[in-house]
Amino acid sequence: MTERLADISARIEGIRQLGAVVNAMKGIAGARAHVARGQVQAVDRYAATIAGAMASVLHPTATSKQNSSDTGMNKRGMLVFTAEQGFAGAFSERVLDALAAEGAPELLFLIGTRGATIAQERGLEPHWTAPLPSHTPGIPKLAHRITTAIYQAVAEGRITCLDTLFTGWIKGRPALVRQRLFPIDLENLPPATATHPLTHLPEEPLIAALGQDYFNAQVCKSALHAFAAENEARMEAMTAAGSQIASELLTFQAKMRRVRQEAITAEIIELGTGTASAEPAR
Repeated sequence: MTERLADISARIEGIRQLGAVVNAMKGIAGARAHVARGQVQAVDRYAATIAGAMASVLHPTATSKQNSSDTGMNKRGMLVFTAEQGFAGAFSERVLDALAAEGAPELLFLIGTRGATIAQERGLEPHWTAPLPSHTPGIPKLAHRITTAIYQAVAEGRITCLDTLFTGWIKGRPALVRQRLFPIDLENLPPATATHPLTHLPEEPLIAALGQDYFNAQVCKSALHAFAAENEARMEAMTAAGSQIASELLTFQAKMRRVRQEAITAEIIELGTGTASAEPAR
């Protein structure tokens, strides 16, 4: 009985330690997601500023010219953001399922170590992979690496357009988001202004430079959304794990009380039996 009590006590202690780890992981994920959400807003404002600058320089006919040039055969690339670490539920699986439903792109740029492992298990061969940083200050450097790899693929003629697929978090639930990154969709820019600002650069190189900054901002935005969504998915998974741990803890605590009661009863019976046998016969 003593050994049984010791085993149950050890199990309860182990469950409590696991609960502490789960709560710590949940807290870290929550803090990271909160920071990323704030930075997404900053990147949105930055991208909006660049978009306004592009719109002020572009001619009103630029959009129609782009639409007419979009016809023809395109070599499609896809930038996909998956989970970097585990304990995030089916985060990566949902993204890869959506990618499989759309058909394989010409080139796949895959971000996320955990997702890359799952993709390899499914027979996918990304053209280029990179880990997602564990902290948001590493996102701009990652965006620079992504854009460099994409520009190289474009220069080699391997892709002519690029979409991104990542997970957002809408109304407390994960939601897949697909957006066009390249060529830049001019229809998403503010309306072109009637008067053009005074510039010191020719229009073409100026638009190219602004377009690169806008493209980089959109990549940063996608990465931040994916970073926040992964951590929010981890929070959800840790919440479910915490509920399961609390349930198991209650079960073993009840078992401990029952075993202790059985031990006390057994001792009382043993003491009573010993006292009766020790009384002298009359």
